[in-house]
Amino acid sequence: MADHLAPGQLRAYFALMESVSLLQHAVEQQLRAEGGISYVQFQLLMRLANAERPLTMTDLADGVVYSRSGLTHQAGLLEKAGLVTREASPEDQRATVVAITGAGRARIAEVLPGHVQVTRGLLFEPLSEKDLHELGDIMIRVRDHMRAQPPRSAADRRRRTN
Repeated sequence: MADHLAPGQLRAYFALMESVSLLQHAVEQQLRAEGGISYVQFQLLMRLANAERPLTMTDLADGVVYSRSGLTHQAGLLEKAGLVTREASPEDQRATVVAITGAGRARIAEVLPGHVQVTRGLLFEPLSEKDLHELGDIMIRVRDHMRAQPPRSAADRRRRTN
Protein backbone atom coordinates (compact mmCIF):
# COMPACT_ATOMS: atom_id res chain seq x y z
CA MET A 1 0.00 0.00 0.00
CA ALA A 2 1.38 3.40 -0.98
CA ASP A 3 2.14 5.99 1.67
CA HIS A 4 0.09 8.62 -0.13
CA LEU A 5 -3.41 9.03 -1.49
CA ALA A 6 -4.07 8.73 -5.21
CA PRO A 7 -5.13 12.01 -6.90
CA GLY A 8 -8.78 10.92 -7.06
CA GLN A 9 -8.74 9.92 -3.39
CA LEU A 10 -7.15 13.22 -2.40
CA ARG A 11 -9.72 15.16 -4.45
CA ALA A 12 -12.64 13.30 -2.84
CA TYR A 13 -11.13 13.60 0.65
CA PHE A 14 -10.62 17.36 0.50
CA ALA A 15 -14.02 17.97 -1.15
CA LEU A 16 -15.73 15.95 1.59
CA MET A 17 -13.85 17.60 4.44
CA GLU A 18 -14.41 21.12 3.11
CA SER A 19 -18.12 20.44 2.45
CA VAL A 20 -18.65 19.01 5.93
CA SER A 21 -16.80 21.95 7.49
CA LEU A 22 -18.85 24.54 5.57
CA LEU A 23 -22.14 22.80 6.39
CA GLN A 24 -21.24 22.34 10.08
CA HIS A 25 -20.28 26.00 10.40
CA ALA A 26 -23.51 27.23 8.78
CA VAL A 27 -25.68 24.84 10.84
CA GLU A 28 -23.89 25.75 14.07
CA GLN A 29 -24.36 29.48 13.37
CA GLN A 30 -28.06 29.03 12.61
CA LEU A 31 -28.73 26.92 15.72
CA ARG A 32 -26.88 29.34 18.02
CA ALA A 33 -28.54 32.42 16.49
CA GLU A 34 -32.09 31.05 16.47
CA GLY A 35 -32.07 28.78 19.51
CA GLY A 36 -28.96 29.34 21.59
CA ILE A 37 -27.96 25.68 21.22
CA SER A 38 -25.01 23.86 19.68
CA TYR A 39 -25.24 21.22 16.98
CA VAL A 40 -24.53 18.45 19.53
CA GLN A 41 -27.35 19.76 21.72
CA PHE A 42 -29.63 19.85 18.66
CA GLN A 43 -28.69 16.23 17.88
CA LEU A 44 -29.53 15.17 21.43
CA LEU A 45 -32.84 17.03 21.46
CA MET A 46 -33.84 15.59 18.07
CA ARG A 47 -33.01 12.03 19.16
CA LEU A 48 -35.05 12.50 22.32
CA ALA A 49 -37.94 14.16 20.45
CA ASN A 50 -38.11 11.23 18.01
CA ALA A 51 -37.78 8.53 20.68
CA GLU A 52 -40.86 6.74 21.93
CA ARG A 53 -39.52 6.77 25.48
CA PRO A 54 -36.80 8.44 27.55
CA LEU A 55 -33.33 7.25 26.50
CA THR A 56 -30.37 6.20 28.59
CA MET A 57 -27.13 8.11 28.19
CA THR A 58 -25.78 4.97 26.48
CA ASP A 59 -28.67 5.05 23.97
CA LEU A 60 -27.87 8.70 23.25
CA ALA A 61 -24.14 8.05 22.94
CA ASP A 62 -24.71 5.29 20.38
CA GLY A 63 -25.98 7.80 17.82
CA VAL A 64 -23.72 10.74 18.55
CA VAL A 65 -20.00 10.94 17.85
CA TYR A 66 -18.94 12.58 21.09
CA SER A 67 -17.02 11.58 24.21
CA ARG A 68 -19.03 10.23 27.14
CA SER A 69 -17.86 13.04 29.41
CA GLY A 70 -18.69 15.62 26.74
CA LEU A 71 -22.12 14.07 26.26
CA THR A 72 -22.77 14.17 30.01
CA HIS A 73 -21.73 17.84 30.03
CA GLN A 74 -24.05 18.68 27.11
CA ALA A 75 -26.96 16.84 28.76
CA GLY A 76 -26.25 18.82 31.94
CA LEU A 77 -26.40 22.10 30.02
CA LEU A 78 -29.69 21.07 28.40
CA GLU A 79 -31.07 20.09 31.82
CA LYS A 80 -29.99 23.41 33.34
CA ALA A 81 -31.80 25.21 30.49
CA GLY A 82 -34.94 23.16 31.23
CA LEU A 83 -34.87 21.39 27.85
CA VAL A 84 -34.38 17.86 29.22
CA THR A 85 -34.72 15.99 32.50
CA ARG A 86 -32.25 13.40 33.81
CA GLU A 87 -32.94 10.81 36.47
CA ALA A 88 -31.86 7.36 37.57
CA SER A 89 -33.39 4.57 35.51
CA PRO A 90 -36.17 2.72 37.33
CA GLU A 91 -34.85 -0.55 35.79
CA ASP A 92 -31.15 0.02 36.54
CA GLN A 93 -30.07 2.55 39.16
CA ARG A 94 -26.61 2.73 37.55
CA ALA A 95 -28.12 4.12 34.34
CA THR A 96 -29.37 7.66 33.79
CA VAL A 97 -32.43 8.24 31.60
CA VAL A 98 -32.94 11.47 29.72
CA ALA A 99 -36.29 12.83 28.51
CA ILE A 100 -37.11 15.91 26.49
CA THR A 101 -39.36 18.50 28.15
CA GLY A 102 -42.06 20.69 26.63
CA ALA A 103 -39.52 23.50 26.53
CA GLY A 104 -37.12 21.20 24.66
CA ARG A 105 -39.79 20.39 22.07
CA ALA A 106 -40.54 24.11 21.75
CA ARG A 107 -36.84 24.85 21.15
CA ILE A 108 -36.74 22.23 18.39
CA ALA A 109 -39.84 23.79 16.81
CA GLU A 110 -38.08 27.19 16.99
CA VAL A 111 -34.88 26.12 15.22
CA LEU A 112 -36.12 23.41 12.85
CA PRO A 113 -37.42 25.66 10.03
CA GLY A 114 -34.08 27.49 9.82
CA HIS A 115 -32.17 24.24 10.09
CA VAL A 116 -34.14 22.74 7.20
CA GLN A 117 -33.57 25.91 5.15
CA VAL A 118 -29.79 25.88 5.72
CA THR A 119 -29.49 22.15 5.07
CA ARG A 120 -31.60 22.22 1.91
CA GLY A 121 -29.87 25.32 0.59
CA LEU A 122 -26.32 24.15 1.15
CA LEU A 123 -26.45 20.38 0.87
CA PHE A 124 -29.45 19.29 -1.16
CA GLU A 125 -30.08 22.15 -3.60
CA PRO A 126 -27.28 21.25 -6.03
CA LEU A 127 -28.24 17.53 -6.08
CA SER A 128 -30.66 15.68 -8.32
CA GLU A 129 -32.82 12.91 -6.85
CA LYS A 130 -30.39 10.39 -8.36
CA ASP A 131 -27.41 12.23 -6.81
CA LEU A 132 -29.17 12.28 -3.44
CA HIS A 133 -29.86 8.54 -3.55
CA GLU A 134 -26.26 7.75 -4.57
CA LEU A 135 -24.78 10.10 -1.97
CA GLY A 136 -26.95 8.55 0.74
CA ASP A 137 -25.93 5.02 -0.25
CA ILE A 138 -22.23 5.93 -0.36
CA MET A 139 -22.22 7.80 2.95
CA ILE A 140 -24.14 5.02 4.72
CA ARG A 141 -21.59 2.50 3.45
CA VAL A 142 -18.67 4.70 4.59
CA ARG A 143 -20.29 5.41 7.99
CA ASP A 144 -21.01 1.73 8.61
CA HIS A 145 -17.41 0.84 7.68
CA MET A 146 -16.07 3.49 10.08
CA ARG A 147 -18.37 2.38 12.91
CA ALA A 148 -17.23 -1.23 12.45
CA GLN A 149 -13.63 -0.25 13.25
CA PRO A 150 -12.48 -0.61 16.88
CA PRO A 151 -12.36 2.75 18.65
CA ARG A 152 -8.93 4.35 18.93
CA SER A 153 -9.25 4.21 22.71
CA ALA A 154 -9.49 0.39 22.52
CA ALA A 155 -6.27 0.22 20.49
CA ASP A 156 -4.53 2.47 23.03
CA ARG A 157 -5.60 0.22 25.92
CA ARG A 158 -4.36 -2.91 24.11
CA ARG A 159 -0.99 -1.28 23.52
CA ARG A 160 -0.63 -0.20 27.15
CA THR A 161 -1.37 -3.66 28.50
CA ASN A 162 1.29 -5.32 26.31
